[in-house]
Amino acid sequence: MTFVRVGDVPHHVAVDGSGPVCVLSAGLAMSWFDWDPVVPLLAEHRTVVRFDRPGHGLSAPAAVVPSAAGEAHRIKGVLDALGLRGPATVVGHSIAGFHVEAFARLHPARTAAVVLVDSSIEEHARVPAAPAVRTAAARALGTVLSAAGVPAALGPLTRRAAVRISRTGGGDPAPAGLVRRCYATSRVLQGALLENTHYRAVAAELLALRERNALPAAPVTVLAATAAGERWLARQRSFAHELGARFEAVERSGHLMMLDRPDAVARAVLEGTGRTGGGPAVRSVRHQPFA
Repeated sequence: MTFVRVGDVPHHVAVDGSGPVCVLSAGLAMSWFDWDPVVPLLAEHRTVVRFDRPGHGLSAPAAVVPSAAGEAHRIKGVLDALGLRGPATVVGHSIAGFHVEAFARLHPARTAAVVLVDSSIEEHARVPAAPAVRTAAARALGTVLSAAGVPAALGPLTRRAAVRISRTGGGDPAPAGLVRRCYATSRVLQGALLENTHYRAVAAELLALRERNALPAAPVTVLAATAAGERWLARQRSFAHELGARFEAVERSGHLMMLDRPDAVARAVLEGTGRTGGGPAVRSVRHQPFA
C-alpha cells in the first residue's frame, strides 16, 4: 500500500507492471480495486497506476472542492510524486472522463493517449448558482448521515447494489473486507456527495476548456457500453466525432465496463500507442474477448 501527498492530501496509490505508463481513474464513488480485472491484462506491457481521489477508496478527505483543472493537476501531481514524468496514457471512467480529458488539454506534453470508458457527457452544462452554499449543504448532509450511522449500516449494501445494476451480469467481485473498509466510512460518503454536488460545475468548466485548449496530437478512444441503449450510443458516437476520436460500442457491457469487459478496456489502452508504447496501432473497432 502506497500513499503520496498531492495538494497536501494523502492519496492512496497502487502501481503494477512495467513499461510505458498508464493511469486508471475510476468513476464517482468507485475505488482503485474496481480496476482489478484490467490490471493483469496491462501489467506485462505497461506501468499501471491507480489512485483514489480524495474521499474515495483509502485516500484522505478532500481539502478543496472538485474542478476540471484541479483533477487534471491531481493526475499530474500523482505521477510527479511517483517520479513518472514522461507521457502517460490516461484512462477515465464515467465522471473521470472529464478529468482525463482536462489533463490532456492542460498537459499535452504529458499525454501519450486518452481512453474514455463510458465517459460522462454533458453537452450544455452550466455552472450552478451558489456553489459555496451547495458545498456547505453537501457537507452538512454528509455529517448528518454519518452521525446517524448510515455509512456503516448501508454503505457496503449500497455499493453492492449499485455495482449489480451497473453491469450486464454478475455481482460485485470486490472482497467484502475492502468494501467495508471503504464504504462503511463517512469519508467515502462525503467524497461522493462532494463530487456529485459539483458534477455540473466540472462539466461546464470542461466545456469552456474545450474552447481554449485543443487536444494534443495523441490517440483518443471512446468506449461506450451497449447496455445503455441506442440513445446513449448515439451521444457517445457524437462525442467521439467532436473529439476526433476512435469510437467503439462495446458489446455485453454495462456502465462498469472494467468489470464486464476488461479485455476491451485493455485493448483500447494497448492499441492507443501500440503494445510497446511506441506508436498507434490501427485495428478494427469490433473485438472478441481475450481467450
